[in-house]
Amino acid sequence: MGCAIGRRQFITQGTLLAAAAALAACGVAGSDFGTAPKFSSPTVLKLSDYPSLASVGGVAVLTLVNSPFAIVRTSSATFVTLSRICPHQGSVVTPVSGGFTCPNHGAQFNASGQWVGGQPTSGLHSYTTVYDATAGTLTVS
Repeated sequence: MGCAIGRRQFITQGTLLAAAAALAACGVAGSDFGTAPKFSSPTVLKLSDYPSLASVGGVAVLTLVNSPFAIVRTSSATFVTLSRICPHQGSVVTPVSGGFTCPNHGAQFNASGQWVGGQPTSGLHSYTTVYDATAGTLTVS
């Protein structure tokens, strides 16, 4: 009681299975394989603890809630906090001139965390960041 299939059907099914395996291994554009951490409560940081943030374009790399983050000073009064977990497959992105790059698959992100090239994926997860100039603090949530 064998189940014989024709050569054409065998090749078609084999090709479909190989394509499905390749997509699962590489990820699909826009999917969220990397999990961005969540804050259970806001985190307050003293700006003076991060001298690299003294000027616009400065980037501070730090660990919050046991996960890798970057804070970027985007203007004299605004900052963006980004998860450094690549949404493609969860590698930790590294700062480069003008943004970030994923060392695992080559995804590239600008300083605001938007995907700009390399392996197609979504942007880096950003967090609400409030700057209090009087207190010299950043509140991330």
